[in-house]
Amino acid sequence: MLELKLIEIRKPEDVNLILGQGHFIKTVEDIHETLMNNVPGIKFGLGFIESSGACKIRVEGNDSELKELAAKNCLAIGAGHSFIIFMRNAFPINVLNAVKNIPEVCNIYCATANPLKVIVAQTEDGSGILGVIDGQKPKGIENESDITWRKDFLRKIGYKL
Repeated sequence: MLELKLIEIRKPEDVNLILGQGHFIKTVEDIHETLMNNVPGIKFGLGFIESSGACKIRVEGNDSELKELAAKNCLAIGAGHSFIIFMRNAFPINVLNAVKNIPEVCNIYCATANPLKVIVAQTEDGSGILGVIDGQKPKGIENESDITWRKDFLRKIGYKL
């Protein structure tokens, strides 16, 4: 039997996240070290859903609010070997490639600050992530004013000269 579930990720608007899949309990410590080594001052909470052995939700990080958020969202998702990183004082672009290069990381589903829903397939044995719904549907094609806004925004936040 297969049941599809749509899990809404609950988080404050100012929090960015990365949702992915790893393959080994060591993923928790390696992601923690990678985040700390790549962005001084990053605040984060990390949850990893173990899918064998004790089948626990493993939680690490340096911010108690974000750690609790990671634990609660992992419990809701419940998909084996998936992980979620919630962060402040950094954007996914600052750490994404470093996280992808961790040997235990198999897949990244998304990196976003948008409202997020996770599509999960549940069986009697376990569950897995099928995909995500990241943000909202398009409201049109950008015009000249939208292009100006985009370019100004990227410069305002320091990503372009």
